[in-house]
Amino acid sequence: MAYDLITMGRIGVDLYPLQTGVPLPQVTSFGKFLGGSATNVAVAAARLGRRTAVITRTGDDPFGTYLHEALQGFGVDDRWVTPVPGLPTPVTFCEVFPPDDFPLYFYRRPKAPDLEIDAHELDLDAIHEASIFWVTGTGLSEEPSRTATLAALAHRAKAGTTVFDLDWRPMFWQDADLDSARPFYKEALRHTTVAVGNLDEVEVATGVREPRAAAQALLDAGVELAVVKQGPKGVLAVNSKGESAEVPPLPVNVLNGLGAGDAFGGSLCHGLLEGRDLETIMRHANAAGAIVASRLECSSAMPTVDEIEAALKAGAVL
Repeated sequence: MAYDLITMGRIGVDLYPLQTGVPLPQVTSFGKFLGGSATNVAVAAARLGRRTAVITRTGDDPFGTYLHEALQGFGVDDRWVTPVPGLPTPVTFCEVFPPDDFPLYFYRRPKAPDLEIDAHELDLDAIHEASIFWVTGTGLSEEPSRTATLAALAHRAKAGTTVFDLDWRPMFWQDADLDSARPFYKEALRHTTVAVGNLDEVEVATGVREPRAAAQALLDAGVELAVVKQGPKGVLAVNSKGESAEVPPLPVNVLNGLGAGDAFGGSLCHGLLEGRDLETIMRHANAAGAIVASRLECSSAMPTVDEIEAALKAGAVL
């Protein structure tokens, strides 16, 4: 049976302070969670009842073992999660200063194992057969992951739904110059049916920052659906049929906003698989993101269908 969703990209261990409003030097206790954006999207969709898997790599160490156990606990297939001898599993720390300040500290050196995904080791048939295939901009930042990501996209050839999470994180690129990254983004967009990103990310991909112009530029690049996240202004979605939806964010008391985008992504995939109309998809995805923003962790905070429906009915995350 084909997967509903296969994601490809980052994985790691999130070590988040159990004290809010406290700088890292003064934090005395942390919680350990599964992390990494592509992985969290797979978890979010699994929480909504979808059959999901992730393609990624870990260190051959106890943290790598923990990530396998966590994936299995969330119902995400880990058959394509393989160890890289000699490289440590990445660890990410954050500081939690609600409502809008969450500095991240990535420990991904000398190199993150998830950037060692090799094109020759991919199960291209499974990638082609999945209903949705999800890749990220970080996967383009370094070899051999860059070649593997583009090879997977080219082999899939827009079969089903192919989502490109623009995911611009300049600290992961050896050369963070936009002009250096943009050609790889453009090549990925050629094989993409859905592009998702915030204003900074759509600017990296298209050179355009104004939301509607950026959405049009993504459509002109070949995608069928452009989703532009606008922060406090909500989300704009425009498709190649000329339909558009602009949905405001759901009111929420933010505790930690870091996992909201991944919850949004998992719900987006669920809505696309359900065949929902554009506005309904965006409303549910916004609600999923808001729910996670009200919680400390990312992966284990992903909402259920009932929780999303309850938030939409209430008109806020209570």
